[in-house]
Amino acid sequence: MSSRERLSELLDPAVTVLLTVECQQGVVGPDSALPELARQVRSSGALANVARLVAAAHDSGVQVIHAIAERRPDGRGAGRNARLFRAAERLPVQQLSGTTAVRVAPPIEVTEQDFVVRRLHGLSPIQGTDVDPLLRNLGCRTLIVTGVSANVAIPNAVFDAVNRGYTAVVPTDAIAGVPADYTPVMIRHTLALVATLATTEEVLGCLRRPVAR
Repeated sequence: MSSRERLSELLDPAVTVLLTVECQQGVVGPDSALPELARQVRSSGALANVARLVAAAHDSGVQVIHAIAERRPDGRGAGRNARLFRAAERLPVQQLSGTTAVRVAPPIEVTEQDFVVRRLHGLSPIQGTDVDPLLRNLGCRTLIVTGVSANVAIPNAVFDAVNRGYTAVVPTDAIAGVPADYTPVMIRHTLALVATLATTEEVLGCLRRPVAR
């Protein structure tokens, strides 16, 4: 079986879910709390590729879940047990519940069929959120992981997916991190060991040509 045939088999729309990770305005938008990351996800084309994948998922019947990281205005329930959390408290743009910062960022389109899962704590889009039970109830076997950042949340999501028995597929040009040269190194030496790697075009080709039944 060729790698293309293998990928097409994995991406059967009936058992595939597309996950976007922290593709929210306060992270990847023009007024991001993390401007270096926002510039990288846009200049690399990763955000545009996430939008293309979401559109194709909508067209092919693949379920889409948007994972959003936010915090209450009073900060209750948020962790302070990592340097990242404490630094986030001092950022000029806060990912506060109910604000534009925690809305999915253009050009990604959200439909009524999508799930938007919000978390108030932790590093993972999956651990401690509704994502895993939703995946199980949807009959998911393959999870396409996209978004940011390649530094923390993306590898965390991939590890959590694999540990729960899902096959993770990562379109390598639909994720981003900082600095720019870190992402390909992390992909090559970490994600390649646990996930199926592909390009956005390869995934799009499979989504547009569902496996015959």
